[in-house]
Amino acid sequence: MSDEHKVNGGKSKDEQLEKFRSDERDKHMTTNQGLKVSEDEFSLKAGERGPTLMEDFHFREKMTHFDHERIPERVVHARGYGAHGEFELYKSMKPYTKANFLQEPGSKVPVFVRFSTVAGSKGSPDIPRDVRGFATKFYTDEGNFDLVGNNMPVFFIQDGIKFPDLIHAVKPEPDTGYPQAASAHDTFWDFIANNQESAHMMMWLMSPRAIPRNLRMMEGFGVHTFRFVNEEGKAHFVKFHWKPTLGVHSTVWDEAQKINGKDPDFTRRDIHESIENGDYPEWELGVQIVPEEDEFKFDFDVLDPTKIWPEEDVPVEIIGKMTLNRNVDNVFAETEQVAFHPGHVVPGIDFTNDPLLQGRLFSYTDTQLIRLGGPNFHELPINRPVCPFHNNQRDGYGRQTINVGKTSYHKNSLAKNHPRPASEEEGGYVHYQEKVEGRKVQARSESFKDHFSQAAMFYNSMSDPEKKHIEEAFSFELGMVEDKDIRQQVVDMVSNIDLSLSQAVAENIGVDAPAEGGNDYKKISPALSQENTTHKADTLKIAVVLDEGFDGDAVKKTLEGLKDNHTYPVIVSKSLGRLKGADGTEIEATATFDTGDPVLFDALYVVGGSEMDNAFKRQAGYMVHEMFNHYKPIGATGTGRKLLESANVSGEPGVVQDDIPENFLPSFVDAVAAHRHWDRQV
Repeated sequence: MSDEHKVNGGKSKDEQLEKFRSDERDKHMTTNQGLKVSEDEFSLKAGERGPTLMEDFHFREKMTHFDHERIPERVVHARGYGAHGEFELYKSMKPYTKANFLQEPGSKVPVFVRFSTVAGSKGSPDIPRDVRGFATKFYTDEGNFDLVGNNMPVFFIQDGIKFPDLIHAVKPEPDTGYPQAASAHDTFWDFIANNQESAHMMMWLMSPRAIPRNLRMMEGFGVHTFRFVNEEGKAHFVKFHWKPTLGVHSTVWDEAQKINGKDPDFTRRDIHESIENGDYPEWELGVQIVPEEDEFKFDFDVLDPTKIWPEEDVPVEIIGKMTLNRNVDNVFAETEQVAFHPGHVVPGIDFTNDPLLQGRLFSYTDTQLIRLGGPNFHELPINRPVCPFHNNQRDGYGRQTINVGKTSYHKNSLAKNHPRPASEEEGGYVHYQEKVEGRKVQARSESFKDHFSQAAMFYNSMSDPEKKHIEEAFSFELGMVEDKDIRQQVVDMVSNIDLSLSQAVAENIGVDAPAEGGNDYKKISPALSQENTTHKADTLKIAVVLDEGFDGDAVKKTLEGLKDNHTYPVIVSKSLGRLKGADGTEIEATATFDTGDPVLFDALYVVGGSEMDNAFKRQAGYMVHEMFNHYKPIGATGTGRKLLESANVSGEPGVVQDDIPENFLPSFVDAVAAHRHWDRQV
């Protein structure tokens, strides 16, 4: 942050938030006016059995505030989780942009990130099949820059005017009010079949990307094409990418459904615990840059939000890293009241004529006005920039600034024309001077009309397990659609992407299989497949099934080795408490078979013990069965090997057995690092 901003009152985000924090420990209770309260259990009455009196100002204040505690939830992205962190620049972007926070390698700015699902209400579960919001607020010394994106790089529609239609279609159907947080219903698929610009996005939504393993292991994308503008006024098209350092990983559908039942807060709990444990989630920021003069050299329109720029054609250049290192103090004050807007930019970052982006530039401010109660939402602590702000805006609901002086208009002489606009040299924002001409039309460029080529490229780029997942996802979703004609329309649409896929889905959902179709676009992009992502064992949670009479020395060595490899072993048994090994070693169980369901873990290590009864064996067998069917790594030593043999999983890929810790540990860690073992027979 510059000295000028510090002199003028600029503070770091943590310093700024500190004055708004309130710690009620060891404090007397007061009213909102600061009056100490002597009673908070009983309202003031006319006699012990008489009516409550209106003069009880504490009762009235308490109830009035409670009655007004709720604000409207977001229409979309209602289910969210936020965290604080910092962004550090690796490489200067000075040749492309004059944005201050992208100039000096090693410089850092505070950030706040909000992850969310899109379709569900605030109380919906964490892992529906859905897009995930990935919104980042950079608190820079030139103002806030909001990168408001998703975990998928494309979107359903090409023009913002259709967004209300899309959301009306995916939300619970108005005559029944269900389904909640689900796209598997008639109105959504009716919209898709009749708005085929959604074809590419549907492939992403039916892929594993729609059910991420956790928030730490999903990519983020700015979706739209923006502009970088440098000091000389030269512009480049740019797309933004967040690449997780742990790689991109997902659940399988059966597992996701069970997680939603066992722990509907699964992904928010995961990221909260990771930050508390010091396993700070990290993403590297990448950019794709295209010179303006190359706008028309590709076989897709660079402004079309339903298209990607294949990384093999336009490489992603990594320029920095974001680390989330602090959880919020208060979910409402920070996560719920944070207000993002793609129009929050800084000098050096500008817009393009992407028609979906243009629509968002109106919509985001408009929705905050009703959700946060007026035009002063920028003054809420989580939204305040770290640099000073001065203008002639006044009054309104929730105003906090106490403006001094007579003037609130421009131009003026009483205040010597202050606050005054800043020149470009002084840091004033100047819009890129793009030449624009043409007739007023309500139309779309012909270059936007190819809806299926990149959808085919996405499918062609998938591994066999991912293709199978897509087939099963379409079959499940369309199997929930009651109207057979809609099912047929969607299958016919899919035939324009891949004929064999449409035929397989048709057979599964009871409609006519298309006889012809397919797509001649044979291009693939290996970067699209999760099989080509980073695979690490780091931070993965391992269920360790243990009972009395275990081999104490061997188990202790293995547990220590797992921790040394940055994994989290959790002891699961019949009940909580200390378990005693055959040699007197004691290890505490922190989860039971009821609270430690296998879907909540990334891997399984079965130890058992000499005291296993039939109930224990049944529960342990269930864990083995679930882990195996979800393709997760399984290891066993000692009596645990007999449990694997009983389950008929010995010798399958990703199943490791050995009684010598020095042999077992490295093989098991390698199996855990692979995450899934798709080539096993389930």
